[in-house]
Amino acid sequence: MSQSKINAVHNSVGKRHSRKLRYRVRTRCGVVRGILRRLVNVFPEGLARLGLVDREKAFASTDLAAPVMVTGGLRILLRVTDFLFVGIALGDAAIAGLELGFQYYFIGFGLSLAVSSGTISVVSRLQGADRPGRANLAVKQSLWLALLISVPLSVISWQYPETLLRLLTDNAATVRYGSTYLAIVMLSMVPRFWSMVAARALAGSADTRTPMYVRLLSVPTNVLLNAVLIFGLGPVRPMGIAGAAWGTVIANTLAAVIFFGLLVSGRYAVRLRLGGRQLVPSLLTEIVRVALPLSGMRLLQTIARFPFLFILGALGTPTLAAYAIGRRVMLFALMPAWGFATAASTLVGQQLGAGDADSATAYGWQSLRVALAVQLTVAAVLVVFARPIVSLFGTEYPALAAQFVRVFGLLVAGFSVSRTMRGSLRGAGDTRWPLYGTILGGYCFRLPVAVLALPAGFVVTVPFVGVSVAPGLGLGLPAIFVALVGDFYLKAAVNTGRFWTGKWRDVARTSTVGTGDD
Repeated sequence: MSQSKINAVHNSVGKRHSRKLRYRVRTRCGVVRGILRRLVNVFPEGLARLGLVDREKAFASTDLAAPVMVTGGLRILLRVTDFLFVGIALGDAAIAGLELGFQYYFIGFGLSLAVSSGTISVVSRLQGADRPGRANLAVKQSLWLALLISVPLSVISWQYPETLLRLLTDNAATVRYGSTYLAIVMLSMVPRFWSMVAARALAGSADTRTPMYVRLLSVPTNVLLNAVLIFGLGPVRPMGIAGAAWGTVIANTLAAVIFFGLLVSGRYAVRLRLGGRQLVPSLLTEIVRVALPLSGMRLLQTIARFPFLFILGALGTPTLAAYAIGRRVMLFALMPAWGFATAASTLVGQQLGAGDADSATAYGWQSLRVALAVQLTVAAVLVVFARPIVSLFGTEYPALAAQFVRVFGLLVAGFSVSRTMRGSLRGAGDTRWPLYGTILGGYCFRLPVAVLALPAGFVVTVPFVGVSVAPGLGLGLPAIFVALVGDFYLKAAVNTGRFWTGKWRDVARTSTVGTGDD
């Protein structure tokens, strides 16, 4: 047989093998999707049978929310394993340092959520108005905004990590661990920012599955890298908390590269065109208009966390570590609201873009009802098994950590309502009222009440101002718990009240999205 015939046979066999492999992969993915869909649809199906939701709208919302929940669940699993591995390897001081370092990282993460919220609001309305070319231009505007914000944050954190940590605690071990993590992890800010923009752009086009698939690859990679780098394996020496940071940097960069390739390929509902016009003033203005209140809200939320974490640190490193563990555990119950908020943004935005405000309103309320049912169920399970779950983290104070889990369980309903209603308002481009809710809950309630937990006579010096005060009354943990719960229910009341008034429709009507060709 000639060499050319041999090669032809090999190619034929290779193609058959490749087709079989692709078939097996598609089949297995289809099985997984089918199982996931049946599990998630238990909630809208049950609520529909009870007459509490409209079946069609509830299933549409759940279908969009489910992939986002999987993505969010994977992201939470990653954060939980970070704290789990670091706690097992290094103890409570390292958990406290990781929590403080992560809060600075969360500034960039929160801003990326704000910019990408502007993206999903604009893209969903443009897709609803059948303007795909203009939606593609909106993605490009978001990319430039992402670079403009994320690069300076990375530089500052790389240069001054210890200074930033010392603003929150004077515990030497906590500062050492936290500054090590912060300096490295902020190198992933640019790719993380872009990944959020790309994922929300796809979600604005009703594609929440593609981001899920990307995370199904990047998040397990991150977990594996963390385990190898934190504990060491084979030729890799143990890196401790630095390993957790480097694992995140590598995985975030991988996800960003994949998203970039997907959107450049032109095979999806939105596309990133590298050539052509770079800046479109009207689209950039609308994205900024939507994102600015959300950016302010995110910054205010994060800034409010710093004095709150300072108060927890003043009550002792075990308290700060217990809070960090409890919050990470209960994120599994809080996470479904992210999915339903994204679904509400997409559905409300698309219905408004199509000129159907009544359907937009209905989708907002239907999304909220299913979100509440899902989250309260998950929260109940976590509260029941709080003690054995927190014991896995290697903490010396499992009873204290379990107490925080139970308190977070009380605020799940408030978080669900607040976040899902915020998603509905975001779909209309009405993002000012969630900002007002953040100010009311975080600054007018949470911080004033939490300060009362400090020991009486404990002197606090306000950074950059030099003013010293002693505001504590020695109320301890009860004040902390009341501050946490009240914060979320106040935000829920503001966001729900705004959606109930229907005035967000006027905001959408006065928007310039979809008009003009500049």
